[in-house]
Amino acid sequence: MRLGILGSGSGSNMQAILDGVADGSIPATIALVMTENPQGYILERARKAGIPTALIDCRGFKSKFPEEAQAETAAALKEAGVDVVCLAGFMRLVKKPLLEAFPDRILNIHPALLPAFPGLQAWRQALEAGVKETGCTVHYVDGGMDTGPVILQGKVPVLEGDTPESLHERILEAEHRIYPEAIRIVARKLAVPAPGM
Repeated sequence: MRLGILGSGSGSNMQAILDGVADGSIPATIALVMTENPQGYILERARKAGIPTALIDCRGFKSKFPEEAQAETAAALKEAGVDVVCLAGFMRLVKKPLLEAFPDRILNIHPALLPAFPGLQAWRQALEAGVKETGCTVHYVDGGMDTGPVILQGKVPVLEGDTPESLHERILEAEHRIYPEAIRIVARKLAVPAPGM
């Protein structure tokens, strides 16, 4: 299985996936890493690992992911032979051109136990809501804001005296555990031969 990684920041989840690929626990290779952020440390992580990288041209939009840019991204992933796309801290909403190119093959990691706390800064939302437990979710991307079918979740307790930063750090540790496992689950599903074969 060939993975394409889309990320916007430091790439710590990409590193967790890369580590799983390197130790053989994830039956895949990373074919391409793409970002819209030329300063994202995810690019450096990819270069150090010898993985091809590409920049996504979002036409100067700060948060939107224009349709043309999505079509170009899909084309680059297809050209790299990507089977499954993993969003790893990618801060733009994926829509039709990418979803149509990779139906039921785009995964995302979200720092909350969906459907609770979709959207930005979910750890802060959890603290403000006063919940005793939160966590992270790997789900299929379906065009909504963190609404796709859940693949795997990891629970994290909210501790007395937690700050947004301390809670986010513990959620990130859980993300690094469950994202590789979710990719293994997807790989097993995709490896199942069709009936009659």
